[in-house]
Amino acid sequence: MLRLGIMGGTFDPIHYGHLVAAEMARTEFALNQVLFVPTGLSPHKKQRRMTDAQIRYHMVEMAIRDNPQFIISSIELERRGPSYTVDTLKELQQIYLQHELFFITGTDALREIFDWHKAEEILTLTRFIAATRPGYGAQEFLTKMALEYPQFMKKIHVLEVPALAISSTDIRSRLAKGQPIRYLLPDEVYNYIQATSPYPSYSQ
Repeated sequence: MLRLGIMGGTFDPIHYGHLVAAEMARTEFALNQVLFVPTGLSPHKKQRRMTDAQIRYHMVEMAIRDNPQFIISSIELERRGPSYTVDTLKELQQIYLQHELFFITGTDALREIFDWHKAEEILTLTRFIAATRPGYGAQEFLTKMALEYPQFMKKIHVLEVPALAISSTDIRSRLAKGQPIRYLLPDEVYNYIQATSPYPSYSQ
């Protein structure tokens, strides 16, 4: 069976942290490809306005175009309503019939999986690759997982990645303050942001 990595997120904007995690997951778990799935309407980030979906999609396209193992899907952008992970996984199962799914996310996001829509069903649909981030260890999550969902422990894999303390939130904050963001994301994405100014009003 083939293996498909799924890298979901708002990518607002995409940066080297996303790309490093995706590439390390691809090599470590022998993934045939990594599919980037930009979020349409995030149910977890209703408190802030996200950049237009097409702009975020375009930035991901630019960031991954030089890696033939990285591909992109607009599946969540085309769906109306909130972008629930469980719905995306079900659709991808029907598209990639010969693939085992591996959902790549940060340990910070995975610690909140118990609050995700239909969390238990999600755990039946995919394996998880939890990429470590500075300040967000996996032990607390794994302990809770072992207590509440011991049957799914074998589906959680922790991936140690280089300590890249980069986040989209920090990049937006830097832009709002007029601070440099170069070398935090691919040059093509950096140049696009400089030319089009999609982040003029962000304060966080």
